[in-house]
Amino acid sequence: MGIIAWIVIGLLAGLIAKALMPGRDPGGLVITMLIGIAGGLLGGWLGKVLFGVDSLDGFFELSTWIAAIIGSMILLAAYRIFTGGRARHSH
Repeated sequence: MGIIAWIVIGLLAGLIAKALMPGRDPGGLVITMLIGIAGGLLGGWLGKVLFGVDSLDGFFELSTWIAAIIGSMILLAAYRIFTGGRARHSH
């Protein structure tokens, strides 16, 4: 897949992850897209390592989207853990 496809998948996977995990996030659209892109890579890697499946087959493959969304949710949770404490303590 090309870089444009990864950006589109990343943006959408990040938005879906935020919709599935509602709450306040200190990041905006750019952070959502970066979390989504990194989440897609993380999800694909985890799918291959844990289950032996190549989950990054193509743009329209369901496994690609599932991997990207799950990876995005993992990274979004980690992002909230690492940035949430600092955001709450600022005055």
